[in-house]
Amino acid sequence: MDRVEITQSMIGLCHMQVCAVVDATDEEILTICNSQNPSGTSMGWVSVLRNPEDGFFGKGDDLKPKQCQDDPNRLHILVAC
Repeated sequence: MDRVEITQSMIGLCHMQVCAVVDATDEEILTICNSQNPSGTSMGWVSVLRNPEDGFFGKGDDLKPKQCQDDPNRLHILVAC
């Protein structure tokens, strides 16, 4: 399994989900997202939502990274465009 994998290519209009190793950087995640699943917007995927406060489209527990059920060393993280 790669360090970052796209698990849901589209969640609503502005988000997608990745499964990434815990130590994956925002830059690493955004590089994979923009190369493997371009958003179609002029700026591309720009935000990795690691904290509820990061969400400019909403806040709360829904935006927090979730532990991967298959691998405790990975997280499911939302990315926004």
